[in-house]
Amino acid sequence: MQSKHDHSLFIKEENGKQVIILVYVDDLLITGNDTIMIQEAKITLHKAFKNKDLGNLKYFLGIEVCRSEKGILLCQRKYALELIAELGLSGAKPAITPMEKNKRLTTIEYDEHCHLDDDPTLTDMRGYQRLVGKLLYLTLTRPDIAYVVQTLSQLMQAPKQSHLEAIYRVVRYVKNEPGLGILIMNAVGDMTLNAYCDADWANVLTLGSSHWIPGEVWWITDILEV
Repeated sequence: MQSKHDHSLFIKEENGKQVIILVYVDDLLITGNDTIMIQEAKITLHKAFKNKDLGNLKYFLGIEVCRSEKGILLCQRKYALELIAELGLSGAKPAITPMEKNKRLTTIEYDEHCHLDDDPTLTDMRGYQRLVGKLLYLTLTRPDIAYVVQTLSQLMQAPKQSHLEAIYRVVRYVKNEPGLGILIMNAVGDMTLNAYCDADWANVLTLGSSHWIPGEVWWITDILEV
């Protein structure tokens, strides 16, 4: 059965057993909770298409998969190191936070309203957009940079020098621990959910509204609802 939420995702269920196939161009990921069903799916696909079984998943679309006794770690170390090198930051000092304390990223309209002219507009808008896109992809395994990257993505239509500097700050922060990722732990007992929220008290200078951070709950529910 094809998923209604992701048309490249296919699911087969029988008596509580399940096999899931994810398709991306000419690559396939196969998983499930029953080894026999997984093997049957491989045989069926092999009969229909010429393919090669690469074994347990280790790397897929820039995401590294590492297994241990604790669970499965998803990270983008290679992807992060390539981005660091692309920006010429291999020898730069790492940052301890993804964004400067009390840093305010303003729009051109706000600067004009306040008669500020010390933050020029970038001439290479597409270059800025491309870098934001790369950081957005990195947030798949780095939720710690999600807030600042989401803020930078709202400024893609008229980026300024300060916005580009903020991107470099994020990458220098990633350089601190490029192999940091998400650990999907083995199921042990009951799951304890810890949640928090915060607000910046109308610190969005152009909208007069607050940002709040709901954590990873929505992200998890989107994944589970296939």
